[in-house]
Amino acid sequence: MTTRPSYVSGTSDKPLLGDTIGDNLDRAVATFGDRDALVDRTSGRRWTYRQLADEVNAVALGLVDLGVEAGDRVGIWAPNCSEWTFTQYATAKIGAILVNINPAYRTHELKYVLQQAGIRTLVAAPSFKGSDYAAMIDEVRPECPALTDVLLIGEADWHGLVAIGRGGSAAHLAEIQAGLSADDPINIQYTSGTTGFPKGATLSHHNILNNGYFVGELCGYTEADRICIPVPFYHCFGMVMGNLAATSHGACMVIPAPGFDPAATLAAVAEERCTSLYGVPTMFIAELADPSFGEHDLSSLRTGIMAGSPCPVEVMKQVIERMGMTEVTICYGMTETSPVSTQTRADDSVERRVSTVGRVHPHLEVKVVDPETGRTVPRGEPGEFCTRGYSVMLGYWEEPAKTAEAIDAARWMHTGDLAVMDEDGYLNITGRIKDMVIRGGENVYPREIEEFLYTHPDVLDAQVIGVPDERYGEELMVWLRMREGVSPLTPEAVREFCAGRLAHYKIPRYVHVVDEFPMTITGKIRKVEMRQVSVELLGLQDIAAARHA
Repeated sequence: MTTRPSYVSGTSDKPLLGDTIGDNLDRAVATFGDRDALVDRTSGRRWTYRQLADEVNAVALGLVDLGVEAGDRVGIWAPNCSEWTFTQYATAKIGAILVNINPAYRTHELKYVLQQAGIRTLVAAPSFKGSDYAAMIDEVRPECPALTDVLLIGEADWHGLVAIGRGGSAAHLAEIQAGLSADDPINIQYTSGTTGFPKGATLSHHNILNNGYFVGELCGYTEADRICIPVPFYHCFGMVMGNLAATSHGACMVIPAPGFDPAATLAAVAEERCTSLYGVPTMFIAELADPSFGEHDLSSLRTGIMAGSPCPVEVMKQVIERMGMTEVTICYGMTETSPVSTQTRADDSVERRVSTVGRVHPHLEVKVVDPETGRTVPRGEPGEFCTRGYSVMLGYWEEPAKTAEAIDAARWMHTGDLAVMDEDGYLNITGRIKDMVIRGGENVYPREIEEFLYTHPDVLDAQVIGVPDERYGEELMVWLRMREGVSPLTPEAVREFCAGRLAHYKIPRYVHVVDEFPMTITGKIRKVEMRQVSVELLGLQDIAAARHA
């Protein structure tokens, strides 16, 4: 019998939405006007859908008064706050392209994004976590000729903009909104490449509104849901899977804190009776380990999403058992695909939900291909994950050559992730093509070893990398975070734990115990930085510098 190819398309009895984001929000306001829409825990403010629309429309008309037009780029550089959400929907209503700027950026990166996107207007927090945003903006502004207006949240210019907008014409805003197309670009998100400058993934209303909507559908959202969003808005996880999933279903968005804080997140869930909680695995690990965990009543939780990086099976099981998130789903995707391509379903078995990234999303196609030939591999064989459909970005902003490298002639997005599709269409992400370690000719996938090390009772978190080795080309190293109160594991102890249970070439030679891993602002582990540190730590600079064919 011939094995079926690793290809599947997502069917649905629900059609794609043809709205713009502004029209979709207006529809939610008309239906759910008096229901809670947004709670900003830090400032103690909350808005119903009708009140949210008033704020959004005021910011939209304020931007129009500044001269912002459809297609102009409006940057936002701020942590999670209500003003971020107002700006997101306000720019969508007038057809301006919102450019998300990573809160962790410094002047070098800020200048690059301001220049590359041609940002006209910048909405920014004055400061965050010791970073003086206002001073950094002043430093780079002379080199950014397109930048005409800077609005600092909470300061006079911002308040002035909102005040002017409140006096603006609703009819004029409706006229602008009516002239927009769902296929217009509406958002640029810069993806942090491991080399060179980030690329600006350009997304349309149609891309992100539908992705948020179908994420919400698979979470079973209704107007009764309250979604706790500790993941950053500047990333798709926050602004699409969080905000757009909520507003397309009349649900409530809850902002627990400006940046991730495990205790504040748990308190927000308990006090706001949240039914859904989002996070990358490291966030859930931190919440489960927080000393205040037992003090919070999490009984309102029903669902949520774990995504952003590979989800350890043991952590997923604890989220279900200890946090009561019995319908929690795993999502897989990337910024360039709006972001979600696959998701587990609430009626999937626990085994499926803790060991796969689910099945293809509605209205999308996915396939697994041989990275060398591009041919679809049989089910059960590893290859590169590719996806096609409404979610694939318009392209990288003003970078056609880089766009062509990622999206082929048939509009398949090549993710760079290694995946295996089983007979039922469920997918496992087994690593990055670039993360794969080749030790003495053997292909080693760090994810497999990490999953195994999570089963050690003293290990809180494990990350495996390849480091240079004279004999094998690469050798394995594991960075470990230990549970509180236990002794650090030695290389000998790790070898003993793995012996007889992992192939010898998969057993890490080097062990490094740390309190924290180097992380991106979205909670992804920076393995590139870990490798650099490890080379120094182990004195492997000469081997690393050696050239190979």
